[in-house]
Amino acid sequence: MTASLLTACIAAAHLLGLFAAMHAVMHMRTPQGAVGWTLGLLLLPYVTLLPYLYLGSSRFLGYRAGHRAPAAPALSTTADAAAPVDPGCERYAAISALQRRPFRSGHRLRLLIDGTAAFEAMLGAMAGARHSLLVQFFIIHDDTLGRRLQQVLLERAAAGVRVCVLFDGIGSHALPQQYVETLRAGGVAIHRFATRRWRNRFQLNFRNHRKILVVDGTRGFVGGLNAGDEYLGLKPPLAPWRDTQLELAGPAVADLQQLFADDWHWITGTALPLCPVPPADGNASALVVACGPADPQETGSLFFAAAINAARQRVWLSTPYFVPDHAVRAALQLAVLRGVDVRVLIPARPDHRTVFLASTLHAYAAVRAGIRVFRYQPGFLHQKALLIDRDTAAIGSLNLDSRSFRLNFEVAALAVDHAFAAEVAAMFNADFTRAKAIDEREYREAPYLHRVAMHVARLFDPLL
Repeated sequence: MTASLLTACIAAAHLLGLFAAMHAVMHMRTPQGAVGWTLGLLLLPYVTLLPYLYLGSSRFLGYRAGHRAPAAPALSTTADAAAPVDPGCERYAAISALQRRPFRSGHRLRLLIDGTAAFEAMLGAMAGARHSLLVQFFIIHDDTLGRRLQQVLLERAAAGVRVCVLFDGIGSHALPQQYVETLRAGGVAIHRFATRRWRNRFQLNFRNHRKILVVDGTRGFVGGLNAGDEYLGLKPPLAPWRDTQLELAGPAVADLQQLFADDWHWITGTALPLCPVPPADGNASALVVACGPADPQETGSLFFAAAINAARQRVWLSTPYFVPDHAVRAALQLAVLRGVDVRVLIPARPDHRTVFLASTLHAYAAVRAGIRVFRYQPGFLHQKALLIDRDTAAIGSLNLDSRSFRLNFEVAALAVDHAFAAEVAAMFNADFTRAKAIDEREYREAPYLHRVAMHVARLFDPLL
């Protein structure tokens, strides 16, 4: 009886493995992923079935239908007295088409370098809110900065401001429920972004990595900073923490507001009342770039590839995780062949060992292709910034890795403005003076086992 039961269980596992393998063949984004999962599910289903259930999905189901529901009204795409956008925006027509939204003119931009300056600006803007506050972080900690944020939110809610907060359930897994309940008791509408709802209920791989702040529908902030003391550089060994945030005022703030409303609708099933499109407030042209696993195309990867392909003079980018896919890697290599000055700034210190090893291997390959790669020395580099030629810059939450390309909900602002690009260039130049260039000899001189470890880490590229 026991032998018969064991035989039946093994047969059932192989049958389930066969069906799961068919699913993998049909739905994996890449042939490599399909081959890997299929072999594992067919040969060792009792080992791979459970991981496939939790990690195998490459699409986030239901979100797109949810955020297009009639309950979530679309914003107008025009602003009062809108001036023509910068002619330089034409080079990014593919990105605008990918986003299904136009560049908007009339923006005032402010570059906020590092956590202290950024949170002074953001907390100050929140404290001055009169009508609405939309706040979204991947990580919120119950520490000194997290409690400062909590206090400002409670004060604004007590003053009659509509305060809505989203945080990622996995990124903020350590956030105590008491922190959340205190905000709710004070009139703050706060929700955990749960990527496991409905048809995604078994999936652990998806994250909402966006950082969005919208104040009264007129001022918006995007970037790489979360709400925690480490982002102020207060927690060694990664201190000082290097990061960047962007404040923008003008019509594109309405698009940030709509993105928040989409996420809110997914979680709550209700529509947020939206502020009208704000008027022009400056000279810069801007496009809000959003991507995520619910997109029908690999929007994050296509955004980077299109931006890099538009470059004629320089491509400077900063990322904590340098794990480019084939499209982005090819775009960077082609830029070098066109004579473009291509530079990549990455951390010298790891916060996640596996992705650091994979990033290092990709960095060595990039150097061999003629790309100049630098390691930032003073502390951990978490900045996500892109500079194209002398007129274009992007700041946001997107890392240069498969997770941001395919598995995370992300957001950035792409700005076409010579003055702002000059500010970003000055920021990069200051960072390069604190960085050390990678020499291609480093790989050859590395210990053999370390090289093996880098290649093993690279096998996990699709999950990093």
